[in-house]
Amino acid sequence: MSAIQSLLSVSNRTYSFSQTRLGSYFLLLLLTTVLLASCAAPAKKEQAGPIFYPPLPNPPRLQYLATFSGASDVVESSGFKAFLLGDRTEASSLVVKPYGVAAHNGAIYVVDTRGNGYGVFDLRNKKAFTVRGSGAGRMLKPINITIDQDGTKYITDTGRDQILVFDAKNKFIRAYGIKDQFKPSDVASVGDKLFVADLKNHHIQVLSKQSGDVLYNVARGGQNEGELFYPTNIEVDAAGYLHVSDTGNFRIQKFTLDGKFVSSYGAVGTGLGQFARPKGIAVDDLGRRYIIDAAFENVQIIDTDGKLLLFFGGPGADRDSINLPTDIEIDYDNVNLFQKYADPKFKLEYVILVTSQFGFNKVNVYGFGKMEGMDYEEEIKSLQ
Repeated sequence: MSAIQSLLSVSNRTYSFSQTRLGSYFLLLLLTTVLLASCAAPAKKEQAGPIFYPPLPNPPRLQYLATFSGASDVVESSGFKAFLLGDRTEASSLVVKPYGVAAHNGAIYVVDTRGNGYGVFDLRNKKAFTVRGSGAGRMLKPINITIDQDGTKYITDTGRDQILVFDAKNKFIRAYGIKDQFKPSDVASVGDKLFVADLKNHHIQVLSKQSGDVLYNVARGGQNEGELFYPTNIEVDAAGYLHVSDTGNFRIQKFTLDGKFVSSYGAVGTGLGQFARPKGIAVDDLGRRYIIDAAFENVQIIDTDGKLLLFFGGPGADRDSINLPTDIEIDYDNVNLFQKYADPKFKLEYVILVTSQFGFNKVNVYGFGKMEGMDYEEEIKSLQ
């Protein structure tokens, strides 16, 4: 058994990844339909003790930390208030059907595709609220979000076919996009440019932040390497490369910021490292890619050589379950706010936020780190 197989075998989730490829696209659709049919919110379960990946006694690299779904997850409440309100229900969530997620200045921002706005879990100030644009800033079907260092927020809206911009105080500023220009699914902000995943034209449009004009396009529609079919999510890594969830082609593609194709990873199937519906993608500072598969309802971690390191998540009603996940975010800046959720001996390097469109868990937070006193040299050397 290889080192990777050994690592996967100790995961505390048992996944039925067949090693055979699907015979046709229609069989894949059938598989996805069955998986989605199982997404109805089950009864909430309670679990005791920390949840690690891989589980103890193996040296863990991930720990489930917390779930943020309703205001009570950040607002301190008395035992008497909890007694009056009773157990949490899905209806008590701050957002109804989340998609995009981002973290900034001690707060988690979650786009609500059904609530026509975005929810804010302000961990630093212990409050939670929703932002619903009005007038020129009214949101129809917001999908994704990215936030600049100064707090400027860019929201893709497939109902308006525009990108809406809100400032650090959540006040509407402007909108990008004219009629028939694009159907924006995700947006990344790099300097004075916006990179926009365009579901309509199957490419990435690069806009000037100042004028809103299209500067150039990355890729074109198609199935060959360097071509895209329904690009849903994008990420620009610390090294300055653009990663695209090429959902219609069941793979992840990598480009330079000026549009040159670099590499492609993944294929359609149910085997390890294959995809049925790749969506959200995040890249840590060492180039490890975290890729959500909305059909398998898990997250796969891929190294820079395209090797599958670990997967986590899975559907259900457990604390760490994710049901129809869509987006993922890696956050280095707010680790101090999440260390209190971790095991005292598990030291966080960064946290991972994952959104789910169904079930009780709207935003799950996982921590990447190391357990004090454990040897990581041989067990999971490739994850270091």
